[in-house]
Amino acid sequence: MEQYSILGRIGEGAHGIVFKAKHIETGETVALKKVALRRLEDGIPNQALREIKALQEIEDNQYVVKLKDVFPHGTGFVLVFDFMLSDLSEVIRNYRRPLTPAQVKGYMMMLLKGVAFLHHNNIMHRDLKPANLLISSSGHLKIADFGLARLFSERGERLYSHQVATRWYRAPELLYGARKYDEGVDLWAVGCIFGELLNSSPLFPGENDIEQLCCVLRVLGTPTQESWP
Repeated sequence: MEQYSILGRIGEGAHGIVFKAKHIETGETVALKKVALRRLEDGIPNQALREIKALQEIEDNQYVVKLKDVFPHGTGFVLVFDFMLSDLSEVIRNYRRPLTPAQVKGYMMMLLKGVAFLHHNNIMHRDLKPANLLISSSGHLKIADFGLARLFSERGERLYSHQVATRWYRAPELLYGARKYDEGVDLWAVGCIFGELLNSSPLFPGENDIEQLCCVLRVLGTPTQESWP
């Protein structure tokens, strides 16, 4: 940590605290995610390992946040990321009037290009939501937070947990407890984000899993044998 000067605290996630910092030698502003291990014998949390593995296995892409470095610190470790000014949830929440069609198109284009890149590299994000889409001072969008990301097989033989994705952006098959699914769960979340950009409010704001399904069925209707994938 000696090579960085802490400028302030950005926020806190499930497995770490994020700080804004400046590299002392280069002057570059970055985001530092400090992950503390509660007990050394517990090892590194699985979500943190997945995030590191997913970001290290893909090439640089302008629509995916870059993992610049990882190093040990105290009883934990630190992830060094690109610094981004805010996230899409703040943009939606703080806008005094609805986003213009041009702004919605711009954000959706960047999101879809980032998701296409991940899927081309066989990575399911599994937690796409406005808070995980970081926005730079120039309005550039990058996908972040790969704690639930998994590599997927095109043969569809693997079983996955259905307890993924934030409820409002969770695909119906996950709500039904499906263990076999594919990158379509990310595309469902993208559609929910699109609706939120247009409405300035969540598309399906259920308070629990049952109500979440009711919100979806109320808008889209009950699936039939022909329409259910």
